[in-house]
Amino acid sequence: RHDPKLGFEGGQMPLSRRVPKLKGFKNPNRVEYAVVNVETLGKVFTGGEVDPAALREHGLVRKGRPVKVLGRGELGVALVVRAQAFSETARRKIEAAGGRAEVIA
Repeated sequence: RHDPKLGFEGGQMPLSRRVPKLKGFKNPNRVEYAVVNVETLGKVFTGGEVDPAALREHGLVRKGRPVKVLGRGELGVALVVRAQAFSETARRKIEAAGGRAEVIA
């Protein structure tokens, strides 16, 4: 006496053939950024320089990920912001408030 083949469901279409397959692929070179918005910088910092170490101290990002600053909200304080990446909107808002956006490696 033999057992039926693994995955055999008695003539019904097997689950492995009913479920759709995953399409596409996962890019191994994709960079996952820790995201911080301009409005958050304005609420937490009152002036001076902001870098990834300062963001970590305030609990805004975790260690190990590069930081990207996005442009949601308004910034009323002149800040010198150093991060790995900036959106165009964030760069414009930081410079409009009298600050600088510096890209670091």
